[in-house]
Amino acid sequence: MRRTTSAVIGIGEVPTGKYPERSELDAAVTASREAILDAGLSPRDIDMVLPVGALASRHFNVDLVFSRLCEELGMNRSAKMNCQIMAGGATSSAVLAVADALIANGQAKRILCVHSDAVGSLPRQAGIDLFATTGVSEEWEAPFGHNMNAVGALASQRYMYETGTTEAELAAVCVSLRKWAMLNPNAMFRTPLTIEDVMGSKLVATPLRAKQCNMLADGAAAFIVADAAEAGSHCEMPAYVRGHGSLVTHYSISQERDLARLGFPEAAREAYAEAGIGPDAIQLASIYDAYPVWPLMSLDGLNLCRGERAGAFVAAGETSPGGSLPMTTNGGMLSQGHTGVGGGIAVMVEAFRQLMGKAGERQVANLVNAVETASGGTWMDSHVTILSREAA
Repeated sequence: MRRTTSAVIGIGEVPTGKYPERSELDAAVTASREAILDAGLSPRDIDMVLPVGALASRHFNVDLVFSRLCEELGMNRSAKMNCQIMAGGATSSAVLAVADALIANGQAKRILCVHSDAVGSLPRQAGIDLFATTGVSEEWEAPFGHNMNAVGALASQRYMYETGTTEAELAAVCVSLRKWAMLNPNAMFRTPLTIEDVMGSKLVATPLRAKQCNMLADGAAAFIVADAAEAGSHCEMPAYVRGHGSLVTHYSISQERDLARLGFPEAAREAYAEAGIGPDAIQLASIYDAYPVWPLMSLDGLNLCRGERAGAFVAAGETSPGGSLPMTTNGGMLSQGHTGVGGGIAVMVEAFRQLMGKAGERQVANLVNAVETASGGTWMDSHVTILSREAA
């Protein structure tokens, strides 16, 4: 177990959906200001800005790299550094790990991490072109029609074969996430969803159907990471960073040796050991989704289902509101919306929100410890982060 060195003390987020009239910069500034105010700080109290990569606009992404946010937020000649972090869907865990390390090494005391993108407002074909072949090998996979939906489908088929998971249980993941999204005013999809709705939707890539594939959306979220020693003076209930675990397993999905598990078992063991707690202490799972198989795989790797199959556990309502293990309580990318790299940021921010007691109607009672997961590209890496209301 390691000593806790950092905590999240402020969060901000704008509604997720299709907002063609809202610029990425406006959304980024709004989310950042909200996080700074939530922490009881001013912009000039921030030492460093770690903007996350944006995909829809090359121009906006370059602005993020070149300190545009520092100027817009009034940080000129006060911020020490602006440096972009990018690891695809794994960026939530990556940017938090970098911020945690910078604070532990004394390089900063307060760091703003922020994401903003408008992939939902891209022209339809541009969005398809951007995501369909991202992470797919141009030499060995793309020429044969391989695409991102096929990646999710291949993993789903292997996972179902090895675990006995049914198509209805995969659909139950979407239903569980939608129940949480219906309580989330920032979610893109808030109408009721049933297993029959999911299984009756168009077949996209066997066994995945349209309502099991994420929808692109515009969104922005931000959070402030601070030195754990001062976190309590800024925030009534900080979210302390207790442990990280991670493992890169492949680039091309064809090179993954264990499609039913990826690297989550190894990452979970590392994170639990660093945090000094085990799966029995976890009361909230904030799990990266994108396709319904990934939450099931993560639940298995984290050993959170108390001996049950993950599919049966979710289908029994254990991860839904009122269940024994609330999971991804913002609705995840399948219901809050897939904002590119920001889908994972929103899942992480929701974990912070819950630990800080700010989740409103979604608030998990008596919450102490939470786990967050992330994965990027074709699920090339597996990340597990343990968060808590208690420092070590």
